Amino acid sequence: MANIAFIGLGNMGSPMAINLVKAGHQVCVFDLADEAVSKVVAAGAVTKKTAAECVQNAQFIISMLPAGKHVDAVYLTEKTGLINYIEPNSLVIDSSTIDAATSCKVAQALAQKKIGFVDAPVSGGVGGAVAGTLSFMVGGSLAEFEQASPILEAMGKNIFHAGEHGAGQIAKACNNMLLSILMIGTSEALQLGMANGLDPKVLSNIMSKSSGSNWTLDVYNPCPDVMDNVPSSNNYQGGFMVDLMAKDLGLAMETALASHSSTPLGALARSLYAMHANTGNGSKDFSSIFNVFNLPSK
Repeated sequence: MANIAFIGLGNMGSPMAINLVKAGHQVCVFDLADEAVSKVVAAGAVTKKTAAECVQNAQFIISMLPAGKHVDAVYLTEKTGLINYIEPNSLVIDSSTIDAATSCKVAQALAQKKIGFVDAPVSGGVGGAVAGTLSFMVGGSLAEFEQASPILEAMGKNIFHAGEHGAGQIAKACNNMLLSILMIGTSEALQLGMANGLDPKVLSNIMSKSSGSNWTLDVYNPCPDVMDNVPSSNNYQGGFMVDLMAKDLGLAMETALASHSSTPLGALARSLYAMHANTGNGSKDFSSIFNVFNLPSK
């Protein structure tokens, strides 16, 4: 079993770290939130006072951080950055969703210290993190991918080698852009049917068995009380926050600009999610975009 340091214990990081413990790995965790640390320690992990202490002697360092600036700071800050404490021949697995340029920058800096790196953002949400069924989109060399795979398999079901460093982040941007478009389209269609007297459960079943079938309709329905155990039936609590979807769509648009790609639906989705976040819905699940299309009572 491996000696693993895990940095960043948010809604996704905590269950991912717990699954590593369950798989029999030795896991040392660090987060600024004491409550998050205590939860994972109670499951069998250990902790240290600083991230630098946590990564010492670790074979694998996994990070799940909010944005590119945090990843850059945690690893590359002069004197205090983890690059100064990680052992050579270790592998950093960064599962944060950030811009590809920062992933490549960190990978290049670590390589100079003989430290491996893969960007490995995830898809599957909190439910997938808890169940250990996440999809990992991995950017790095084939050797680094093969080194990371046994660790990722303790946390996920589908492990993809997207390409070289940064490719995982680009794959994640493409996936979440499509996810947002599907959620908006599903919400729009359901609201149209409801406005014309259709039962949303009946309409969902019809579309699910027809050409309109998609993951947001079939697994994560945005209409309250159509499905149990999804955020829409829990006042849009839990799951993947609107603020995070807005952030990811911003990354997708940056990627599109860099490659001169045409993404009109992605741009519209980013605008709608930004608007939704700015009207006080940032902490709700991203399926709450359903309410944007809700017609006022007659």
